[in-house]
Amino acid sequence: MQILTTDPIKEPSRILYHRCVLDLQSGRQTFTDIPCNNLEDVLGGFGRSFQQLAKRPVGQAYCAENPLIINTGLLTGSSAMTGMRTYFSAYSPLKQSLKGLPAAIWSAASGKFGAKFKWTGLDELILENRSDKPVYLVIRHTDQGPQIEVKSAEHLGGLTTHEKIMALQQHYEDAHFAAIGPAGENWQQVLMGSVALSTENQLRSGEDKQRFAGRGGMGSLMGYKNVLALVAQAPDPEISLTAVVKKVNFNVIKGGGSARLQPIKRGGGGGTWAAYDVMQPFHAVPINNFRPQGNDLPERMLRENVEKEYALESSACWRCGITCHNYVYEKKADGSCGEFLAKFDYEPLNLLSTNIGVHHPGQAARLIQACDLMGMDAISLGVTLAYLLSWNERHADQQLHGGVRFGDYQKIRELILETGRGNCPDVGSGSMRLAQKTGETDYAYHVKGLEIAAYQPETNPGYIWAIAGGHMSMGTYGMLIREGKTDIESWVAAITRDKLQIVGFDMIGLCKFFDISNGIGTQMVVDCLKSDFNLEVTQEDLKTAVRRAFILGLIMEKRQGYTMAEYALPAEVAKEPNPHIKGSDISNLAYIEQLSQRVWAVFKPEMEQVEKELLERY
Repeated sequence: MQILTTDPIKEPSRILYHRCVLDLQSGRQTFTDIPCNNLEDVLGGFGRSFQQLAKRPVGQAYCAENPLIINTGLLTGSSAMTGMRTYFSAYSPLKQSLKGLPAAIWSAASGKFGAKFKWTGLDELILENRSDKPVYLVIRHTDQGPQIEVKSAEHLGGLTTHEKIMALQQHYEDAHFAAIGPAGENWQQVLMGSVALSTENQLRSGEDKQRFAGRGGMGSLMGYKNVLALVAQAPDPEISLTAVVKKVNFNVIKGGGSARLQPIKRGGGGGTWAAYDVMQPFHAVPINNFRPQGNDLPERMLRENVEKEYALESSACWRCGITCHNYVYEKKADGSCGEFLAKFDYEPLNLLSTNIGVHHPGQAARLIQACDLMGMDAISLGVTLAYLLSWNERHADQQLHGGVRFGDYQKIRELILETGRGNCPDVGSGSMRLAQKTGETDYAYHVKGLEIAAYQPETNPGYIWAIAGGHMSMGTYGMLIREGKTDIESWVAAITRDKLQIVGFDMIGLCKFFDISNGIGTQMVVDCLKSDFNLEVTQEDLKTAVRRAFILGLIMEKRQGYTMAEYALPAEVAKEPNPHIKGSDISNLAYIEQLSQRVWAVFKPEMEQVEKELLERY
């Protein structure tokens, strides 16, 4: 980026980002320095890409007019801890309104690809149209600026995500990679394809330790465009760490938002996995399609029980001190690590184990690994499988997919592999479409066509207004269990003001664990922007930009045909209240109706104002 001002609020146009528009059909490349319109453009991520998508709504995801926008955040590749994120934005093949129109969405991932992408000198890549043949793109740093080469990917076809990355690594030094798996290549039958991003751990060890941009099917759209992989090749720059940023990074490691994610030996809870320990006392760990049974079955997947049989290794992303995830290995006789199995994070772990009736850690690891290698979003896949298993449990005379049942590991694993290969389109199309096909929609656990994360909707009505998944774009998932909030006032304030701020991390390039409780509108972010870029912004400036981006997300849902009736929790939640979940009932129809009226009374006037501003600008 070219930063020619210290005031991004009054003079955003004096900050320019470097964009390449690549027409995959003709091969034409257009490099341009684009002046920013506002602080959202400066910060980057979906805050910028959604403004571009708002100019060009489409009627279906798989069409030449739907661009795939790949960008980073301002702090991606910077000295700020967790600054590694890459964003993929487009109209989603998976998330759509009941009118059949695709919703705008983004997905994000860590790994080192984002930093390498930034260091090529490129801030944004827009892929237009589609290639006639499978290709991969090499984005290089050169003395003349970034260059992009389009190369044949015929030799990569059919390989898993990990196999593609490792094959490319043999030919490109000083590079990182983003690749789709077989699921993305089978984009017509799989709408939940993800993009795998390489990590330092993966490239060093040769083990499938990649990260994923999973939500909304961006890997499937990449497959539709016939782009199988991206290579970002650039030398690592010397990044000086100022005293200011050094202090910020120390606070991130020790702060309340990330301290609980640290390894147990360092006083933390053992990564995101620790959510099991927090939620189980309330019997709120999802089990058998989000129907907790009030028993101790989830405890079989607690870390303390898993490590009796398997070797565990707490790990962090490149240059990050937050050790938030865990690698699971077969355990050798001497207790050391044997064969690598999978990475355990809370959402994939729950949704591909406990919530589908699998209570064996080794089996869960193999299911996660199969999902990762095929290149599918673990959340959408797991929730869709849970719906299918629930259908089979309810319909003994109308069994689907060979009568696979909860806990049937072998059949479930084969179903995952066959879905990724394009042979089970009813599963690959997601829970909303599968439920529409069967005619029983009450227990399909999605909101607005996007499968929910592994937090009971009975504990999180904030799902209703999330614009890209309930745990990434509306931070209300801990309000009932962690904070004990049940009153309407607290929930209205959280949904309309405080907890939506979590989406700011998908603008600026930081992981949400930088400060999970407060979003990016903090003094720590203000200090980083001043120290690294000499930009003068306030905490309120940042909060305002995040809020505008979130409001634009709601506007774009409205434009794509969403009605008020679609802003609702899965019907089973209210129709069949689960007596096993401990805590106050904040998901009954009366409570949700009152909450909705109050929330929309805040959002609608702002939506009208922002929409008016957009019409004047465009």
